[in-house]
Amino acid sequence: MSETTKKPRTRPTKRPVRPTARRMAAADVAPFIAALATANPAPETELVYADAFQLLVAVVLSAQTTDAAVNKATPALFKAAPTPAAMAALGEAGIAPFIRSIGLWQAKAKNVAALAARLVADHGGAVPSDRAALEALPGVGRKTANVVLNVAFGEATMAVDTHIFRLGNRTGLAPGRTTRAVEDGLVARIPPRYLRDAHHWLILHGRYVCKARTPECWRCVAREWCRYIRKTPAPAEKPQPRNGR
Repeated sequence: MSETTKKPRTRPTKRPVRPTARRMAAADVAPFIAALATANPAPETELVYADAFQLLVAVVLSAQTTDAAVNKATPALFKAAPTPAAMAALGEAGIAPFIRSIGLWQAKAKNVAALAARLVADHGGAVPSDRAALEALPGVGRKTANVVLNVAFGEATMAVDTHIFRLGNRTGLAPGRTTRAVEDGLVARIPPRYLRDAHHWLILHGRYVCKARTPECWRCVAREWCRYIRKTPAPAEKPQPRNGR
């Protein structure tokens, strides 16, 4: 009786994940950004601040928190401590009650107190315009430094938050697996004449149009150049009642 050989069991191969976008053609990058620029000629951050120090604090507080939530907390905080020296004197315990309404407030109170003290001790109470010096401050990473350099000092930096990371991948504008890859891709691909304001155009577009769960493609001014495959149609209009019913 011959021995039969059993074939090894093989697991079914997984179907490849269908990409949501192709890489945007180089020729389409400029018109894509230009469309956003035309729709919003003078973009600005939605954080409320009076100077570079208050901007820095607001950006630190905005980590994993909405700008709207930060703007509710900072007026009273900045009234109590409008300068680095005043914020350092207020200290972690004094800062905490003002920001309890925002996420991660304990760590943020500690960082804001520490960075204020560092500004006083190392920079004469001024916010440095140097990336390395900014990133050396407590609670300040590359994204926060990019925002401050862009908004306070006019540099053509690209701060990649969750909205811009999503938009860079979804549209094909600058696909990347990490925020740094998306940042580098955007800086390399966006024409220099647009780069200064591109951070604001992209973050606002991601926040209000190219939303996380359901992008509102039907009202996107740049949809002609977007490479997102599953574009969403306009929601069906509700039928109007007849005879006043």
